[in-house]
Order: sequence, then C-alpha cells, then structure tokens
Amino acid sequence: MLPFHLPVSHARAPHFLGRGALLSISVAVALAACGAKDAAPGAGGAGGGMPPATVGVVTVAPQAVALQSELPGRVSAVRVAQVRARVTGVVLQRLFREGSTVKAGQLLYQIDAAPYRASLDSAQASVAKAQANLAQANAQIERFKPLVEANAISKQEFTTLLTTQKQAEADLATAKAAVQTARINLDYASVTAPISGRIGQALVTEGALVSATEATQMAVIQQTNTVYVNFTQSSAEVLRLRKAIAAKQLRAAGDGSVPVRVVLEDGTELAHAGKLLFSDLTVDASSGQITLRAEVPNADGLLLPGQYVRVRLSQAELPAGILLPQQAVTRSNQGDTVLVVGADGKPGPRTVKVGNAQNNQWVILDGLKEGDQVIVDGFQKMMVPGAPVKAVPWTPGAPPAAAASAPAAAASAKQ
Repeated sequence: MLPFHLPVSHARAPHFLGRGALLSISVAVALAACGAKDAAPGAGGAGGGMPPATVGVVTVAPQAVALQSELPGRVSAVRVAQVRARVTGVVLQRLFREGSTVKAGQLLYQIDAAPYRASLDSAQASVAKAQANLAQANAQIERFKPLVEANAISKQEFTTLLTTQKQAEADLATAKAAVQTARINLDYASVTAPISGRIGQALVTEGALVSATEATQMAVIQQTNTVYVNFTQSSAEVLRLRKAIAAKQLRAAGDGSVPVRVVLEDGTELAHAGKLLFSDLTVDASSGQITLRAEVPNADGLLLPGQYVRVRLSQAELPAGILLPQQAVTRSNQGDTVLVVGADGKPGPRTVKVGNAQNNQWVILDGLKEGDQVIVDGFQKMMVPGAPVKAVPWTPGAPPAAAASAPAAAASAKQ
C-alpha cells in the first residue's frame, strides 16, 4: 500500500504543524482509503465471493450392457444373376430401364430370332417327314405279316421290314428332339430375367452382336431387399461367442438368433438389426480368422453390394454394467480416471477400468458404484482445484453446465 499525502506541501504548511503531525494525518487518510476499497461491491470478502462452478454430471445407474466388438465388413447381395447371351445374334431391343426393379421372367432384350424361327420350321418339317416314313413302314408290316405266316415271303425279307420300321421310329424321335432344340433356341432369343431384383446398367446396346459361345454378359441382377454382411473374427473370439450363446449369456432375438448392428460409413447405425449366420466355421490357417456372415434387412436400400460397413457384434452381456460418455473419462499411460463429486460438493479423481466403446460411450467395468456423480461437462470452469462445485444433470446436445452458468453471468454483468 503506497502512502497517501495531503495536497499540501511542507513549504506551505502552517507553522504550528510539526513533522510528526503531518505523518499522523497521512496514515489516517491511507487507512480510510483501504477501508473504502474493501467495502466496494463484488471485490470479495463475505458478501462478494465467487460462486461455485457449475458442472454437468451423470449419476451412475447400473444397467444391462452388451459387450460388443466392432469389426469391418463388406455388403454382398443375397442372390446375384448374370444375364448372358445363350444364342448368337444381333440385339434388336433393350426393354428395361437401368437401375430399375425387374421381376423374374420379365423380357429384358430381344435378339434377332429369324434364323432360329427358320430352324424351328425346318425341324417341324423333318418331324412330318419322319412321321410319314414311319406310317409307310407300319403299313408294310401289316401287309406282309399274313404272307410271312403263309410262307409266301421269306422271313429275312420280313425282318428287313421290321428294321425299317424301327429306323423310322428313331428318325421321328430325332426330328422331335430337333424341334425341341429349335424351339429352345428361339425362346433364348428373347432374353428374360432369371430372378427378381434390381438390374444394373446395360452392358450391351441395340445393334451389338452377342455370342452364345463366349456367353456375352448383358446385365447383372441383384436381390438387395435383404443383404449379407461378411466379416472375419478370430477363432478365439468365435469360440467365446459360441460359448456365450450356449450359456444364454447373450440377449437373443425373438427367433433365437444373435442380433448384429450395422454402422454405416458416416457413423450412423442402421435402424434394423441383422442376425448372425455361422456360414463358414473353417479357420484360415494363415490368419487364424473365421469368416462370419450376418443377414440384414435392407428394404430402404441404404446398403449396397460391395459397400464398406462396420459390424457391432455382442460378445457377452453384463447384467449390471455402467456406461459413461467418452468425454467424462481421461485416458493416459498411468490409467483411466474420472472426476466424481463427493458428498461435500468437492470433485475428486477416481481410477476406473474401461472396457469397449459403444455409441460414443465407454463401458466401465470397475471403479464406480451406483449413485456416484461423474463430471461430464464444465471442466474449464473449475479454476481452483478442490473447490466446491454445483452439480446439475447433463444431457447430450445441450450441456446444462453452460445453461446454468448463464444466469449467474448475467447477474454479475448487471452488478
């Protein structure tokens, strides 16, 4: 505290005031000034101390928590059909819209069918000729049968007639088969969809020459109302999963299957859960991995064949697990800690054991008990370590700590 001086110089001071009197007056004025400063509003003391910092907390409440592992996967269609040319010819028409949904048996392409129609007509004529030859052979057999019984003709001649009849029957069967083949080729000139599903881009255009020998690919149809998601997991994890299923440690779906959640590339989780299929239980000798498959409903078409996704698969279920927002946990090489508000309102560190992550939350395996208030928001307001804080409930998206501190800040501004 710097000494205050009277605005009177020693040169002009009255002759009756000595040096000691002037010093006493200076001290009195300085004490009065200090008392006025201490009495100023908002400067501290009993009436002007800083209020406790407002922090957002979550109250620990144990709940059933599924321990999940997140694995990369690829989407594949349930059924895929490659539409290929089965006859050789020039494409006359394309009768579908690319990217549309087609039904089984729907006409997709029309190949020039004139040569195959002519082949069918020729085969049908051959059938008529074979039928006539067979009829003639049958008539000769009937005419010569009484003669051979009367020994009017030799048995060798009659045997020749029987052979001719058998050949005529064989020729007729061959001609009928040729008709069937010609009709099949004629039908193949009209290219239809083998399955129902979504058809991709046209791989050939009108005027293109397609070949049955090369099996020219013309389009691809995929069924995507339900899709497969293929992913791999270590054999040890699969064994642990199967044991958990056998021991009924996992919450199964209504049909008894293990639910699988799919996370899209933007981080959002698909609304409908899939189910796990143990399609391939062969361990890859080089990697020790097992290929698993999940069947996922895809009525809205968000999943596309070949798409990269993340698969969340439950491994076990904790009957009394704890979930905390990830921002509440401080992770370091020395361990994982959280700040817990004590009964006296003062925050203190608490060491915890962290499990897997689920939806931006950590699964806490140990270190907390029911009723603990863990600080999630407002760390920056705790200026003095160990000072009491005001705990308010925290909800995602609208931190109550900031909202609660706004009225206090407004009140301070008015003062």
